[in-house]
Amino acid sequence: MALLALITFANVVVRYLTDQSFAWTEELSVVLMVLLTMVAASAAVVRHSHVRIEVLIDGASPARLRALESLAAVASVIAWLLLTGLGSRLAWDDYRFDVTTPGIGLPQWWYTIWLPLLALLLAARCMQRLVRLWAPKP
Repeated sequence: MALLALITFANVVVRYLTDQSFAWTEELSVVLMVLLTMVAASAAVVRHSHVRIEVLIDGASPARLRALESLAAVASVIAWLLLTGLGSRLAWDDYRFDVTTPGIGLPQWWYTIWLPLLALLLAARCMQRLVRLWAPKP
């Protein structure tokens, strides 16, 4: 987060003083924001602090609560696995067709490879949540 803020701040200062922009800062800022979002989402899954519709959960019996949370976890696993597959295809296409970034000219797959890797991490975290839901309580 600090690196993202520093890069963005430097770009704003340079743009203000010179009417020029560092093209690479926007490119790197987007990648850092995606990484930050996915890592934070992974932490939120483990801590059970994602946004939920409280009207469905408030006053629910323990069995209904467990069923709703299980449904949410299964849907999340499916969504993250789909994103893993699609992100893998995107990264492979970027690698195979030698796509380069517009700002710096780096191989695009250096950026896109993180999408399927972090999506797979999120799928694993959601599975971990599902296992915890169904594990016997001591």
